[in-house]
Amino acid sequence: MIKGLAITPPILGRISIGSVVERNGKRLPVKEDFFTITSQVQGRNGWVNHPLDEELRKKAGVDKLRSIPVRVLFNEPDLNLRAEYNMFDRQTGRPLCVGNGETCRRFTASGMQNLPCPSPDGCELAKNGACKPYGRLNVQIGDEDELGSFIFRTTGFNSIRTLAARLSYYQAVSGNLLACLPLELRLRGKSTNMSHRSAIYYVDLTVREGLTLEAAIAAAREMDHRRKECGFDQAALDRAALQGFANGAFEESAEETLETLEEFYPESRDSYPATAYDSNASDKTLPALVKPVISLKEKLDKKISNANLAVMSPGSQKPCNGKQ
Repeated sequence: MIKGLAITPPILGRISIGSVVERNGKRLPVKEDFFTITSQVQGRNGWVNHPLDEELRKKAGVDKLRSIPVRVLFNEPDLNLRAEYNMFDRQTGRPLCVGNGETCRRFTASGMQNLPCPSPDGCELAKNGACKPYGRLNVQIGDEDELGSFIFRTTGFNSIRTLAARLSYYQAVSGNLLACLPLELRLRGKSTNMSHRSAIYYVDLTVREGLTLEAAIAAAREMDHRRKECGFDQAALDRAALQGFANGAFEESAEETLETLEEFYPESRDSYPATAYDSNASDKTLPALVKPVISLKEKLDKKISNANLAVMSPGSQKPCNGKQ
């Protein structure tokens, strides 16, 4: 196995509750009140929908998908949902620091280091929203690929906290049969003072519609019995996943994070100072803030404006006969 490369669950597609649209020449994230299941392919208009998206909408008889029947891959909640504080280089997508509020793995001028993590509220490097909670949930949709998964990424506290609680509770009440439970992702709305009483949406995880918790646990026991009879080793699968995640310092590669940064950091990259690796910075000050990126159009507009000011200012023009 290649050292330094995190081995993550195979991804078949993405689950999102928002999209990125282009307005006035800028790409901006837009929150939506429904799920979208996409493939891993992008077209001119964004991510291409996965066939399951239309299939589930037709089956439910709705235009907007607000629930998705799922299972999780592992019995251990933290393997299904990895939630940490993350800081990325906003220009390159390079992961720079990942922490859990106690310790962190940080890329410094002297290499990778394990350091204390005071959480974003108490970290000098986390100013201006540079560091955010980042959750990644892997779930199975359908039965075509029993080891493949769809990934839901979020920086929302409501989704992360709710999903973490549900996974932990379901593992406990089912007797460690979390991977066998018939579950369902649900979209919920709430209003808060911070949202100015407008609705915000987050993701919840429940037993499937039409099932009680007792019925879901009974179904999980039946599935667990069938798996054991055919030799399916869930404990070994969990151990393999744990080893794979631990094989790399960071879960995401730069290629993957560039695709999601614009959704998580809505500030324009042309106006917001991006974090970047500074080889001259000390370990404690890395990463440093760099100057905002100025587009070519802004440079040309500035030159034209300066030229107009020079023409309009007194004494800036010479007489036609060349005399002063």
